[in-house]
Amino acid sequence: MLAEQLSAAGVPVFAADIKGDLSGIAVAGSSSEKLLARTEGIGQNWQATAHPTEFYCLGGIGHGVPVRATVSSFGPLMLAKVLGLNQTQESSLGLVFHYADLNGLPLVDLTDLRTVIQFLTSPEGKADLAELGGLSKATAGVILRELITFAAEGADVFFGQPEFDTAEFLRTTPDGRGIVSLLEVPGVADKPALFSTFLMWLLADLFNDLPEVGDIERPKLVFFVDEAHLLFKDASKDFLAAITQTVRLIRSKGVGIFFVTQTPKDVPADVLAQLGSRVQHQLRAHTPDDQKALRATVRTYPNSGYDLEEVLMGLGIGEAIVTVMNEKGAPSPVAWTRLRAPQGSMDPAPAELVTATVAASPLMARYGQAIDPVSAHEMLAERMNAAADAEAAREAATQKDKAQEEYEKALRDLQKSERTTTRTTTRRSTKPAPTVGDTIGDLLGSRSGQTVIREVVRGIFGTLGRR
Repeated sequence: MLAEQLSAAGVPVFAADIKGDLSGIAVAGSSSEKLLARTEGIGQNWQATAHPTEFYCLGGIGHGVPVRATVSSFGPLMLAKVLGLNQTQESSLGLVFHYADLNGLPLVDLTDLRTVIQFLTSPEGKADLAELGGLSKATAGVILRELITFAAEGADVFFGQPEFDTAEFLRTTPDGRGIVSLLEVPGVADKPALFSTFLMWLLADLFNDLPEVGDIERPKLVFFVDEAHLLFKDASKDFLAAITQTVRLIRSKGVGIFFVTQTPKDVPADVLAQLGSRVQHQLRAHTPDDQKALRATVRTYPNSGYDLEEVLMGLGIGEAIVTVMNEKGAPSPVAWTRLRAPQGSMDPAPAELVTATVAASPLMARYGQAIDPVSAHEMLAERMNAAADAEAAREAATQKDKAQEEYEKALRDLQKSERTTTRTTTRRSTKPAPTVGDTIGDLLGSRSGQTVIREVVRGIFGTLGRR
């Protein structure tokens, strides 16, 4: 109902459609006797109305115009907060971003960031790491593990190109109505980090891009954070501080924020203190914890003439306790209020309507097709491949030189062996061959030779033995 009236007043609206039921705002509602009786009772001239709607999805996963951001634009400070890094790790991550900037390494997606960190802790990047300073391998390991977990939670789909321009959310139709931008985020209850990441980037980008406007007649954009407890689930102190600061300061940029949740206790006290308007529907208190939460909720309201504990448990459909900021910036008195009925459908929009709306969107030509540019991952891979090729070439040259040395040594050994063989053969060829006389002389010169001769002579003459 708030989104419809803001759109009709020419104010663009953004909302994350977590449950898928907000898409019915693009479809004219259906009347009934019960509905008309209710609207006539409060003086509402109800007419079924469809409101101009643009459908978005994260990174092209879902039905809508893809919304992407680059890691470089996300920045190290915001990424460190989302990853829950400590001060030392946050500083080291900042050095990694600084190194990428100095060396012309575009950080488009998480793969690029992981590749840069891995390079700096590899043998190839050892020299660069020494010049960078302040990044230990242990710290790099922690950051890499957190990035892997972050990617496993679905964050990979959010980072990429073409990067979405958040000014698209501030558009109006030619007839002056504000366009309702609905982001489809199915299954986000299981991935609170992804939800937090997107909202943090969106608010920070709007804050950086929008000029200061002060107190204007109507906001430039109203931002609805549905299921707000997911935004703050397991949030670090730094993350909460960033959200609190953004909520406090972005109002001066003409952006209004509504946190939608079951109970105010889902919103941290520091953030809750920055909010000026309250619309509280029925609260139930069936358990002691529920009763405690109810009493805590009542204490957050200004004094009123109602017994708020009783009233909050007895509110019916279309009724709420409301307090808003008045013209002087002070909270208005608490009012038990009957609300106007929405003019759009309370059911989700038909899938055919969503598909046709997305196909007809002028934004699809700009953001529909993902781009995979040459970025840090490819550039460092080429650099590391070149280094590997150079190392392989050096190794091959070394092996060639070693083989040449072994060949030359073997050749020298062979030549030496041939020279030795030649000298030996020469010595043998210069000595005269022995004659029969030489042989007999040699035999006579030895005792064994004399014995042999006597035996021969005895055998011939048979006389020497009778001496």
